[in-house]
Amino acid sequence: MSNIKRSYPEEFRLEAIAFLESSGKSAAAVERELGITPGLLSRWRRNQKEGSNWTSGSKSAADESKRIRELERENAILRQEREILKKVVAIFAPESR
Repeated sequence: MSNIKRSYPEEFRLEAIAFLESSGKSAAAVERELGITPGLLSRWRRNQKEGSNWTSGSKSAADESKRIRELERENAILRQEREILKKVVAIFAPESR
């Protein structure tokens, strides 16, 4: 059995929740029909009702941490460039007397 993590488009998730609510079937039955992991549909519905960021899941935290690392790297480069420019200005600027 493979551990492939599938992601589903937001439109699919919304339609699946709507189908569950309109069909009168159990969540497990709808999940079998749609071929999704057991418990996933219930989690989508719960997260949607709670108003959490249910469309991106844990990917959001990973994306945010990656973005933070990129910004920190860029910030470090900009600080180095600023220090170099300060030194250049100090070398070439006429000394005020």
